[in-house]
Amino acid sequence: MTEAASKRFVRAREARRTEIIEDYVELIDDLAASGGEARAADVARALGVTQATVSNVLVRLKRQGFVTTEPYRSIFLTEKGKRLATLSRARHRIVQDFLLAIGVSPEIAEIDAEGMEHHASVETLDAFARLTAQIHPPAPEA
Repeated sequence: MTEAASKRFVRAREARRTEIIEDYVELIDDLAASGGEARAADVARALGVTQATVSNVLVRLKRQGFVTTEPYRSIFLTEKGKRLATLSRARHRIVQDFLLAIGVSPEIAEIDAEGMEHHASVETLDAFARLTAQIHPPAPEA
């Protein structure tokens, strides 16, 4: 196996490892913003997983410093968690905007961006953003 192939597989495994973390912190942030709080039951319902699965992931998120929790209380993002949620949301927006710019329907662009955002490198995201700006330049401010 070549070194390039090995790097490709390592990068893909790393993206899969961080994908769950990014999805959870982004969802927790969205739930807190829309409903004032994020509860494990709400996270489980939104992701279509069991509360036991959510509890296991929350232990990991807490250990890595992304959330704080208390029994029978809401889930709170730490500053580190908020930064990751903001970054994840920005990555999603870049991919979604690019897909829309090349003619993908809004519904499919939203769905596809959700998976692609985790696997695209910074270099690829920058290229997407540059090309999107060329295809659909921002409207001038009034």
